[in-house]
Amino acid sequence: MTVSATKPVPALAITDIADADVAAVIALWQASGLTRSWNDPASDIALARRGPHSTVLIGRDGGAIAATAMVGHDGHRGWVYYVATDPDRRAQGYGRAIMNAAEDWLRAAGIPKLQLLVRPENSDVAAFYQSIGFGEQQILFFAKWLDGREPPR
Repeated sequence: MTVSATKPVPALAITDIADADVAAVIALWQASGLTRSWNDPASDIALARRGPHSTVLIGRDGGAIAATAMVGHDGHRGWVYYVATDPDRRAQGYGRAIMNAAEDWLRAAGIPKLQLLVRPENSDVAAFYQSIGFGEQQILFFAKWLDGREPPR
């Protein structure tokens, strides 16, 4: 697969999330359509920050949060979630920049593989990931709620 080189990757100031960023990050995720009623984003952020195997990366353009990615690993595979760019700042390379940072974070942890999930109806996002070198895998995905809830369909 060929990685598109149509735009240079912008220089975002990328750091781990801080307490003061949580509300703005959740607002960005909501504006980007990433939140779901069955997932509490504040709890997801707290869980990601709890240990050394995950974090939430934020990219700032000036003082504004322009992009995020929750990144973590299980010791073998890396995963990203909540990849978002400010809807008013899309198509400027911020998605590529935050994904580069997530990949670097995983490489630094010695993780050889990065995986992510995209909903089937989200063809624009699938095209973005393909443009930065991801390949679609043909797998079945199963879920089970450990608190007794039925899995969302």
